Amino acid sequence: MDASRIATAQACLDGAESGAMTFPQIVERLMAEGFESYAVDFRRACATYYRPDGDSVVLSTHRDDTPIAPSLDTAAVQAAIREAQGMVAGYTYVGFCKKVRAAGCAGYMVSFSGRRAVYFGRTAETHVELFPIQAP
Repeated sequence: MDASRIATAQACLDGAESGAMTFPQIVERLMAEGFESYAVDFRRACATYYRPDGDSVVLSTHRDDTPIAPSLDTAAVQAAIREAQGMVAGYTYVGFCKKVRAAGCAGYMVSFSGRRAVYFGRTAETHVELFPIQAP
């Protein structure tokens, strides 16, 4: 993958973790650079950004000691998502990650063309969250 696209993926990851970028801003920027999806793996502390031609880049994410619960509590995951969507006072992406890990989320995948995020647990339980996006 070329350096420009890697820099864009890194800037979006950094923007999420620092609170400088919102989810819609990240989706818009990644789509503009030709990415089609990304996946976050909490167990490995990494994010993978995918292009439709099969190219991808793996970046390290922040490490968190919050244990991933043995089963996925979809109600708790949905509550954390609603806080993020509502940008409630005190919301941070790092805090969101702590909450969903505690709710049993081992990772999630975001598909821009599918207009959804799929959250998955350690035993492959899933929660699908649809979202509206606009093409760049």
